[in-house]
Amino acid sequence: MFDGSILVINTGSSSLKFGLYVGQEGDDEPVLDGSADGIASGNGKLELRDSQGRVVRSEALSFASQGDALDHASQWIKEFSPSEPIAVGHRVVHGGPRLLTHQLITPEVITGLKACLHLAPLHIPLALELIERAERAYPKTPQFACFDTAFHRTMPEATARFALPRELFDEGIRRYGFHGLSYESIVHQLGHQAGAGIPSRTVIAHLGNGASLAAVKDGRSMDTTMGLTPAGGIPMATRCGDLDPGVFLYLQRMKHMSPDSLERLLNHDSGLTALSGGMGDMRDLEVAADGGNPEAHLAIEVFSTAIRKVIAAYAAVLGGIDMLVFSGGIGEHSARIRGDVCKGLGFLGISIDDASNKTHQSAISTKDSTIRVCIAPSQEDRQIARHCREMMRGSVAGE
Repeated sequence: MFDGSILVINTGSSSLKFGLYVGQEGDDEPVLDGSADGIASGNGKLELRDSQGRVVRSEALSFASQGDALDHASQWIKEFSPSEPIAVGHRVVHGGPRLLTHQLITPEVITGLKACLHLAPLHIPLALELIERAERAYPKTPQFACFDTAFHRTMPEATARFALPRELFDEGIRRYGFHGLSYESIVHQLGHQAGAGIPSRTVIAHLGNGASLAAVKDGRSMDTTMGLTPAGGIPMATRCGDLDPGVFLYLQRMKHMSPDSLERLLNHDSGLTALSGGMGDMRDLEVAADGGNPEAHLAIEVFSTAIRKVIAAYAAVLGGIDMLVFSGGIGEHSARIRGDVCKGLGFLGISIDDASNKTHQSAISTKDSTIRVCIAPSQEDRQIARHCREMMRGSVAGE
């Protein structure tokens, strides 16, 4: 009864990813996957690919919202896969202080998500909309929420706690961490490598438009850069990362900025975009820097330096590092960033091979490097499918 397909839904701020996964040889494999880009831009596209990555359907379509895109995508999926999925899995960025584990979506879960809208105002409303739209498309199919924060619930209080009064911690003001599904997928990949397994002390750098790092001990999260919200940690494409609290006081007192204005500044008008004068995409920044643009060069330097500082700090958290993993769009595809980060970490024993790095090999460290450095793809959607199938098996076993 658990061999059917699982529909996975993963949304971004202006995009939607979806995939249909089936159980094969002990793991979940995609039979269809698709994406909708340019949502609410008037210049969108919906694309569907088969298990070999070949485009089977592509149309220029404009969608007002991710929900509208999902409605259309559901019709395409039904054309190519007539049998309905046995489950729908959603990536949910934040579950607040009470929704800390992956779970079946119930009315109580919906209520819990609505109660923590303030913690991720850009993400949770989208998740709620897609849960509702999926229920309309598949009214008899169970839906599951897979939380990006769940992986980090193993962090000790010493790393999860801010230096604030206890009552605030008890109210849920703490370090939650994000990109957990990506980290889980990498731990899964490393744990299933033939004859290898995940090293005891691993630092994973998930680098994309949103970026964070995690210190992982024996497969469990010990520390991570993002905190209460996905705006903290290292600088990102449009997000500021960590700031001196005095900056907020200055902006409120001297610039008279409202909470909404602050949110706009910190989430959309900061990070690499602010440093470079308008460029948030690393590919554009690298081209501009190579062309002599000093602001683009500065943005890359700030980004790489912040990552390097965290890796060095996590060596102290873990008592050393056995493996460093790069993932995410930038982590997987930017040889420049990987090189810039690693060149300042020779004192830890990190040494990378330039040729392997430039050609994006899975292993990029030299033979004499005391720390293994590798590249691993983020498999958030596949990890969601794995969790959904496990939860369905668990619900039957527990009956």
